[in-house]
Amino acid sequence: MANQSYDAIVVGSGISGGWAAKELTEKGLKVLLLERGPDVEHVKDYDTATLPPWEIPHRGRRTIELIENHPNLRRDYVLNELNLDWWAHESDSPYVEEKPFTWFRGYQVGGRSLLWGRQSYRLADIDFEANAKEGIAVDWPIRYKDLAPWYSYVEKFAGVSGNKDGLDILPDGEFMPPMPMNCVEKDGAEKIKEHYKGARHWLIGRPANITQPLPGRVGCQYRNKCSLGCPFGGYFSTQASTLPAAKATGNLTLRPWSIVRRLIYDKDTQKATGVEVLDAETNQTVEYDAKIIFLCASSFNSTAILMRSATDIWPGGLGSSSGELGHNVMDHHFRLGARGTIDGYEDKYYFGRRPTGLYIPRFRNLNGEKRDYVRGFGYQGAASRSGWSRDVAELNFGAPMKDALTQPGPWSIGFTAFGEILPYHDNHIRLSDTVKDKWGMEALVMNAEIKENEKNMRKDMMADAAEMLEVAGFKDVQTYDSGYTFGQGIHEMGTARMGRDPKTSVLNGNNQVWDAKNVFVTDGACMTSAAAQNPSLTYMALTARAAAFAVDELNKRNL
Repeated sequence: MANQSYDAIVVGSGISGGWAAKELTEKGLKVLLLERGPDVEHVKDYDTATLPPWEIPHRGRRTIELIENHPNLRRDYVLNELNLDWWAHESDSPYVEEKPFTWFRGYQVGGRSLLWGRQSYRLADIDFEANAKEGIAVDWPIRYKDLAPWYSYVEKFAGVSGNKDGLDILPDGEFMPPMPMNCVEKDGAEKIKEHYKGARHWLIGRPANITQPLPGRVGCQYRNKCSLGCPFGGYFSTQASTLPAAKATGNLTLRPWSIVRRLIYDKDTQKATGVEVLDAETNQTVEYDAKIIFLCASSFNSTAILMRSATDIWPGGLGSSSGELGHNVMDHHFRLGARGTIDGYEDKYYFGRRPTGLYIPRFRNLNGEKRDYVRGFGYQGAASRSGWSRDVAELNFGAPMKDALTQPGPWSIGFTAFGEILPYHDNHIRLSDTVKDKWGMEALVMNAEIKENEKNMRKDMMADAAEMLEVAGFKDVQTYDSGYTFGQGIHEMGTARMGRDPKTSVLNGNNQVWDAKNVFVTDGACMTSAAAQNPSLTYMALTARAAAFAVDELNKRNL
């Protein structure tokens, strides 16, 4: 039998878990990294990453069979043949929708670090201060200055390309050279800057795609096939970045197919002593001991583990003494915006398939402006030219059609808005009393919805996009709203929030569970508010910060 005792146990191997494993092993701890799904080896297991479309059945698209067998995945782009096994299957891992909820999960080594959109933005002072100033939920126990050095730390290692834009609303970071805007985007950006006198900005996106080599990573090849795994290490993932670093220390034990049922809690010491693990292949149970435990299983799964732990002391689970465990579910609401076309530029094109687009940071409810909602939204989008598939065979025939298809089509642009959802207490998850997964564990029940604040915001999210496109010279501008189901943003946050008071929060300012100080939660569950920016970079920074604190406390014998 392998070693059953470790200095630290990390649950989950995605963005947060990979960082926890790297930081703790590099600081000399013997670490057990547990992942509920199969191993995915860097390069070796990226089966479709280098295949041309004609070598893939159905060209990688969804089939009728896939649509019938995956009622949740089919709700959005995630359902396709190319990386189907990297998304959790609903039949094995069901959940209950008391209110409509779309939950896309990645259950394998690397988790959704293999699948994420890679947009990497810092939260700003205003984001950490908003709850306190507006009397919403609870105050963040930290401020931007507390996290700023950790943002810098993780950006340097992960590799984030971008431009230093000097904006308070979107703090600059430690960037590699930015990916270029194309000619249409550059001209649009200049018109926006001039018209709004610097109050609104079209920026190039800040993705965790490297534009210069890093150790073991060649750099982005502009293939835009990131969701298939990158053999070149062009984007940040557990496989390309944090896992190799952790393994290089000789202090890591990786155990896939390991589902953590619960934390083992000692009420006398008020600490967790280890974890109970179900082997997903054999259904055998085994226990592992550790001095500290990092829960990084993704927001809702980390919370589910807490809910199944220490129920003999707290019926709601470990961390439930405040009454906030499972509450304050957040995401980013989106799937609406505007699109348009522009004349000219027929002699212009662009290089490769850039794996990022434009970003427009929040500009509403700033500098004294007050809309009929609080907080705000940002946009992501891009300008491009249509390709050969723009024409349908029935519309033309013969040599003229063939000649036309050898040339790119007209230029168009589109922006999608991403809005902040407030941390409402009644947006919650809980364990089901009746529905269980393939391994006999309680499924999660989802009960969350956007409310009046977000609905009012959505009006501006469309109207502002259309206005900016018209200002930038685009024509045939149309707004759209494709409808949003809670969870579709795949930015699940909340349910074990940080705070200043154990009576109103699950975690303290160092990501420790108030009820068990040697348990840390550093994935999206810890978020006290959502802001409008993509959250993954914040998870990285919080994880690195918490790991440094945990090791320091261990050395002081406080844990």
